[in-house]
Amino acid sequence: MVKHKSGPSEWAVKMLALIRSGNSEAAIAQIKAAHSVKDVVQLRTLLLLPGAPKRHANVNSALEDQVVALSSPRLHRAP
Repeated sequence: MVKHKSGPSEWAVKMLALIRSGNSEAAIAQIKAAHSVKDVVQLRTLLLLPGAPKRHANVNSALEDQVVALSSPRLHRAP
């Protein structure tokens, strides 16, 4: 029986750690390669919590862009 873990995804927690370490460039690169809207939204939620690192304009922009990109219908799919 598989137990589902509640709370943020492992990816979101790792990205938060990258941002906290000051390596926002690496976090942005990983955000652009995110697999799902759910992960990106969870990271955005973690960044709004008290005690989160100060806001980075570039990270916020990358989060918004990736949510739009992952939410949009695909024009074509690879075979």
